[in-house]
Amino acid sequence: MHAWLCENPVGVDALQWKELPTPEPKPGEVRVAIKAASLNFPDLLIVQNKYQHKPPLPFVPGSEYAGVVEAVGEGVTQLKVGQGVACLSGTGGFATHTLAPAPLCMPLPDGFPFVDAAAFIMIYATSHHALVDRAQLKAGETVLVLGAAGGVGTAAIQIAKAMGARVIAAASTDDKCALCASLGADATINYGQGNLRDAIKAATDGKGPDVIYDPVGGDFAEPAFRSIAWRGRYLVVGFAAGPIPSLPLNLALLKGASIVGVFWGDFARREPKANAAMMAELAGWYAQGKVKPVIDRTMPMAQLKQAYAHMGSRAVKGKLVMVND
Repeated sequence: MHAWLCENPVGVDALQWKELPTPEPKPGEVRVAIKAASLNFPDLLIVQNKYQHKPPLPFVPGSEYAGVVEAVGEGVTQLKVGQGVACLSGTGGFATHTLAPAPLCMPLPDGFPFVDAAAFIMIYATSHHALVDRAQLKAGETVLVLGAAGGVGTAAIQIAKAMGARVIAAASTDDKCALCASLGADATINYGQGNLRDAIKAATDGKGPDVIYDPVGGDFAEPAFRSIAWRGRYLVVGFAAGPIPSLPLNLALLKGASIVGVFWGDFARREPKANAAMMAELAGWYAQGKVKPVIDRTMPMAQLKQAYAHMGSRAVKGKLVMVND
């Protein structure tokens, strides 16, 4: 097998494409022949030693991937050789093969393409957990999605619309706003043009959004939170902009608003039955055409460093997916 090996987590340039022995699965594991693996923001942080999870060295990055079960370890009964699976295990995806814990593998229904499957779990699980479980979103409410043209942002638009909400999508260019509109956003806001608070006020007739979905953080967090509706829920999803914002807590008091943390990974670990039910619902929504990952482009696995550079340019719309021939 071949894999992108991180022996020194000082950044993307230190990754090396190496030939390694093809491993045998231990009890509870399966070996997956990887067909596709998506590039997520944590995949950048982890090779820079900036992610909360720091795997022992050396490791193979690539948190999310899809492929075919090639071998099963002792005690694995729910998966069989030849079965298509998607997996989000945190590492191992940027390779031709990997070992995955069987409980983390999502069996793929017939007709679920590997490229879509590799781009599915993280963004849809995060956004469903955020909007359905943490925000308790109701039909007819208004959702403001920040960073709306990215992976989790595009997923949030689709899930909010599937739940009957009105969606305002905020993104950094007119091109990205057009993508959001094509996914069903009822209104769009270009960050780069004018005042964010004024734009939110205009898009909500002065009422403000009931739910704000924020995977970005940075400078837009406070003006967005100042715009929230009475009893609004501000979802803290991530900090793609870099800086972690400090929100004045008096705003939560004055608006009767909630600041709600969203940590899907720990939800999946602590509440596995609820997570499994959620994933089954999302797979059903995919089959019904309610949700479908937006794929910016696919690239050969050997071009991983170029893919990282493209992600760093902030030009990506949806997800980048690496593929093995």
